[in-house]
Amino acid sequence: FFLSPLLQETMPQTPIFSSMLGSSCSGQVQPDMGERCVDPVYQDGNIVSGSLEALIERLVPTMDYYPDRTYIFTFLLSSRVFIHPHELLAKVGQICIKQKQQLETGTEAEKAKLKSFAAKIIQLLKEWTETFPYDFQDEKSMKELKEIAHRITQCDEENGTVKKIISQMTQNLLMALSARSQYQEIREKFRQPVTDKGTILKNKPQSTQKDILSVCCDPLILAQQLTHIELERVSNIYPEDLMQIVSHMDSLDNHKCRGDVTKTYNLEAYDNWFNCLSMLVATEICRVVKKKQRTRMVEFFIDVARECFNIGNFNSMMAIISGMNLSPVARLKKTWSKVKTAKFDVLEHHMDPSSNFCNYRTALQGAAQRSQTANSNREKIVIPVFNLFIKDIYFLHKIHTNRLPNGQINFKKFWEISRQIHDFLTWKQVECPFEKDKKIQSYLLTAPIYSEEALFIASFESEGPENHMEKDSWKTLR
Repeated sequence: FFLSPLLQETMPQTPIFSSMLGSSCSGQVQPDMGERCVDPVYQDGNIVSGSLEALIERLVPTMDYYPDRTYIFTFLLSSRVFIHPHELLAKVGQICIKQKQQLETGTEAEKAKLKSFAAKIIQLLKEWTETFPYDFQDEKSMKELKEIAHRITQCDEENGTVKKIISQMTQNLLMALSARSQYQEIREKFRQPVTDKGTILKNKPQSTQKDILSVCCDPLILAQQLTHIELERVSNIYPEDLMQIVSHMDSLDNHKCRGDVTKTYNLEAYDNWFNCLSMLVATEICRVVKKKQRTRMVEFFIDVARECFNIGNFNSMMAIISGMNLSPVARLKKTWSKVKTAKFDVLEHHMDPSSNFCNYRTALQGAAQRSQTANSNREKIVIPVFNLFIKDIYFLHKIHTNRLPNGQINFKKFWEISRQIHDFLTWKQVECPFEKDKKIQSYLLTAPIYSEEALFIASFESEGPENHMEKDSWKTLR
């Protein structure tokens, strides 16, 4: 979060997720809850549960209190499960009005307090609009935001500083919303696999036809270009997109609208990229006519996957391994017998699904630690296996209830979900240090990929069916 000089002076700042949510909120003034000390409930200085009203109250600054930034992020992220953003804004506005009225006594001392209070409210709105701009896409939310902004500008009408900051904040918000809607309009159309049997059957591509090796024969360069594509894809995934996993499930469970469940295209586009890469790897291997060249192609992709692992690009690595494990590729026994599989065995060990992908998680943790202490962007890269990341959030949501038996929100659950999402957001902000090669990227993104049926046809053309089941499949496919 970037603060204006005015707000930097007035705000106590806490590094977000400074110690993975384990630290107490020392240095932060607790809001005066009076006799309602049991709501919310604190543990080691962190809120672990509370009513929605108490949690909203904890979000809104007072004259001598500003919420911890970790709390702001976690509450704003998770609140959409329980309340629409425009409704939350309305409640924040109501609390602001009450506090403003208490300070409007007219004395010079109270005027100074009013300015300080206004600065804190603006800071909260800035953090909200910068981190969750999509909360303001509908007219209701924008109306509530303007309403709060109008009331806050009245606190400092003399020199107009507050008005200028609010104007800049609104401009930045509109730019962010515009940029995101442009991305939605031009987002890639999902690549459709080649299904025409005539182009595959008895018409194998000649060795002169373009393949991945004719475009890039250096595994490191290809791994770097894949990393470019990955970072570009993840840059268009936002925290509220990830929270749709929880919101969507709740809308199905409760038959209530918990956010716009149709707005998951960023997640779908990224998931589609993984599938396309897997199918591209399988296509490149299966369509090679000669066994020697096919062996070279398999070994090339093993080297690319290994370079992806070294970079910290686990998503591309997993997609490549998945492509080589597809049945049409895995059945090519004559090809695999010529492959030096020691490197592939190491990669498969890292991606072994047993014990909930324990080996992968250890490698991911190592990459995350390297990223934290890195001096260069090259060492900061961490691209997790996206499907596993999504599943982790899904299971966290399924295992722990949203509310406790006493009706309070189980905020401890949302601390953990937001920690994982925050880690992802930190990783996605890394600038790719590798030089972009448009020719290689164009091939990776647009080269024809075969459907599963077409892959089997190409596979059987390369190495004939070996048993009754394969012979029956081959007959059906032809």
